[in-house]
Amino acid sequence: MTPAGYGNAAAVLTLPSGRLVRGRGLRRPLPAGPEPGFGLYLLKRPPPPVAWESRWLRWPDFRLPTDPWAARELLVETWHRAAEERVEIACYGGVGRTGTALACLAVLDGVPAGDAVEFVRRGYCPKAVETPWQRRFVRHFTA
Repeated sequence: MTPAGYGNAAAVLTLPSGRLVRGRGLRRPLPAGPEPGFGLYLLKRPPPPVAWESRWLRWPDFRLPTDPWAARELLVETWHRAAEERVEIACYGGVGRTGTALACLAVLDGVPAGDAVEFVRRGYCPKAVETPWQRRFVRHFTA
């Protein structure tokens, strides 16, 4: 498995419940394999159109979501949908914002907030969750 943001592949994180979530960087080509049924895109500007249902969360690079309440609602929706369908979370590089969102999904799935960043770094990408404020966002995220 190639971590998101490295090479052309995406990485799939397996949450403790067994839910699978694909993380990827949009600057890379769409990976081979089945398309998701739902995507959450974490970008400063609206993402390019995709063939599946998607949501956009305004989230500038190296920063936090501009609307933390909307972020929570979309992350909860994504977590619920991952129980029944293929989902992906993506930002431009697939590491910082995507890793932060995946860590929040891990918290929703029962991983203690203080352990979620390390969980995502082990299971998805060793460089996930790039900034101190992204790590703090995860530590204060509650299930």
